[in-house]
Amino acid sequence: MTTEARPVVTRFAPSPTGFLHIGGARTALFNWLFARHHGGRFLLRIEDTDKARSTQEAIDAILDGMRWLKLDWDGHEYYQSQFWARHAEVARKLLDRGHAYRCYMTQEELTAQREKAQAERRPFRIESPWREVTDERSETPFVIRLKAPRDGETVIEDRVQGRVAVQNVELDDFVLLRSDGTPTYMLAVVVDDHDMGVTHVIRGDDHLNNAFRQLAIIRAMGWPEPIYAHVPLIHGPDGAKLSKRHGALGVDAYRDELGLLPEAVSNYLLRLGWGHGDDEIISREQAIEWFDLANVGKSPSRFDFKKLENLNGHYIREAEDGRLAELVAPKLGLDNGQRELLLRAMPELKARAHDLNQLAEASKFLFASRPLQFDEAASVLLTPESRVLLSHAYKALAGVEWNHDALEQSVREVADAQDLKLGKLAQPLRAALTGRTTSPGIFNVLALLGKSESLARIEDQMLEPNE
Repeated sequence: MTTEARPVVTRFAPSPTGFLHIGGARTALFNWLFARHHGGRFLLRIEDTDKARSTQEAIDAILDGMRWLKLDWDGHEYYQSQFWARHAEVARKLLDRGHAYRCYMTQEELTAQREKAQAERRPFRIESPWREVTDERSETPFVIRLKAPRDGETVIEDRVQGRVAVQNVELDDFVLLRSDGTPTYMLAVVVDDHDMGVTHVIRGDDHLNNAFRQLAIIRAMGWPEPIYAHVPLIHGPDGAKLSKRHGALGVDAYRDELGLLPEAVSNYLLRLGWGHGDDEIISREQAIEWFDLANVGKSPSRFDFKKLENLNGHYIREAEDGRLAELVAPKLGLDNGQRELLLRAMPELKARAHDLNQLAEASKFLFASRPLQFDEAASVLLTPESRVLLSHAYKALAGVEWNHDALEQSVREVADAQDLKLGKLAQPLRAALTGRTTSPGIFNVLALLGKSESLARIEDQMLEPNE
């Protein structure tokens, strides 16, 4: 059966030596969408063969990040280290079939070859004297190397990069099994992908060179070849490879530190390198329906945090008020009663926020203790003249029914009586009520704070006429 005819199986195979990087999250998303689009399976394999650098903390962060992005995998997660015996078995089969050999070269011999290549200014390729030797030296440590093809070329019809070829003379006899019996990454990936039935390998184009070497193993074993799709990496705004200074944080930081919503991050990552016409806001359902490899671009995408922030603002405005209140409340340490107030205020608060941190900051005035702390701009507004205006507002508001329409009418009447535009009264009123110059609409602020709290805050700042 050819790979094309088999049910689609994709995989995401992160190395747990760090958190789930934003680029890795996009790779996972593309694999997940391709599998879901085709009604196939999406697998998660933790490539923990580097035991010295792999940590449980990183594994937990990867799983947590995947769940936050709602990238559910089929079955349980796999751990590459569980299959070392199988990897070694395949290495021995290659050895028995004449596609691999025992190499007894010492480290000194390898170093000498490398230094000679450097001196001659040519690429370093292993030239093992053991390539055609079949005799076994039982007492001498050895590695098992692949007997890479020397003639012709290896061609990959990549679904993103197009036709890519390499001359086989450029491929070296890389190690399959180390002298301690542990497999190398190059062997383990191929064996695991085959055994798991992976049909499409969708990954970053930094793995393209690996694909030619991995194909050599696949062909030597006579296994079906996967379909490759090597996606260009994400670059920073300056065109350089994405780094921490550009925003290349772990997915957990986008959630916990930057206050972003998972649907916004997913939507943004989807549009980094893939497109569907001019569509920018793409739901998960639409993404599954539309996603294909043909529309993945060949050029690197540039990470633009401003676009991500704006996109997140859209999803904040679309999100349910209760969900946002539950996400914001822990940032403020609110009790149940305060959470109810936050929920009531959410329709006004979310209209101006781009992230959960802004939502939390904008809602602090609701729970502030008296006397309020003022930011610099609010302090400037509270002049003696404006404090007298607050006295007039206080007297008018004290006698009205506490609802939006009555509050608006009362404040407008005070402004008219003082021959002022509404803003000249609303600005110091907002400062007195919130301690800042930006907030939801002033009449909504009054309604949310309630009559008692609103009047008390105004009273704290007002001056009687001629006082």
